Amino acid sequence: MRAALLREGVWLPFLLPFFKLGMDYMKNKIKLLCAAVLMTGALSACSTSTTDPADAYKGESAREIYAKGKSALQDKSYSEAIKRFEALDVQYPYGAETESAQLYIIYAYYMKEEYSLAVAAAERFIRIHPASPNVDYAYYMRGISDYYQNMGILERMFLIDLATRDLTQIQKSYSDFNELVVRFPTSKYTPSAHQYMVYLRNVLANHELRVGEYYYNRRAYAASANRASGLVARFQGAPAVVDGLVLMVKSYRKLGLTKQEQDALSVLKYNYPNVTVDYDSDYVLS
Repeated sequence: MRAALLREGVWLPFLLPFFKLGMDYMKNKIKLLCAAVLMTGALSACSTSTTDPADAYKGESAREIYAKGKSALQDKSYSEAIKRFEALDVQYPYGAETESAQLYIIYAYYMKEEYSLAVAAAERFIRIHPASPNVDYAYYMRGISDYYQNMGILERMFLIDLATRDLTQIQKSYSDFNELVVRFPTSKYTPSAHQYMVYLRNVLANHELRVGEYYYNRRAYAASANRASGLVARFQGAPAVVDGLVLMVKSYRKLGLTKQEQDALSVLKYNYPNVTVDYDSDYVLS
């Protein structure tokens, strides 16, 4: 009888109510289990949140915490160094070693490639110690950390063109280095910061050129002319300027703006006499 019902598809409707009851029972059990797990997690969070990590070093003097933090830093145990230096900062905020410890925290986060935390630590130091003789280091590390925030492992290894990336961090890094150069022109970090600025400026110029080429290849000639004009005006001396002038000439030709085309061509020929313009090519330089 049961076999016949199964063959004819009649048995299944009789099973469904019992199956649903079983599923409801299991769902309720799962809900109760999840609630228990969440409650346990909440209780455990409450029990641990009252423990300050700095308490582990309360039996040590400021000098001991600092010395062991430096030792951890030299051993490249950056996490341990950060724990000790941050504990020193909490327990002895006005100690003789605390200011140096705060600088080491910036460096340790940078070496761990936790660049956003390095930036935060640098900005905190700048805010707390604006007159420190070492504040230029904090400005410098903030700039480098902002720079590397925009680069993944592949970009650092294979030098992928940053002009194709989102440039928010690049612009911020440039501003960081510029602030260092303006505020501390005689700092030992200023020459390196200036080199970064030259490189980042070229990246920003190349980005403008890429955007202009994008518009040109899609026949948005007014937009490409505006981008190229902005590039030439803002980034004088950058290698991309010659390409920007060529793009201006070609865009004005497409727009039928003869005077603007001739003006741009005159500037191009005066500064780059060996460059020719290929009007038939989609590429900027012939």
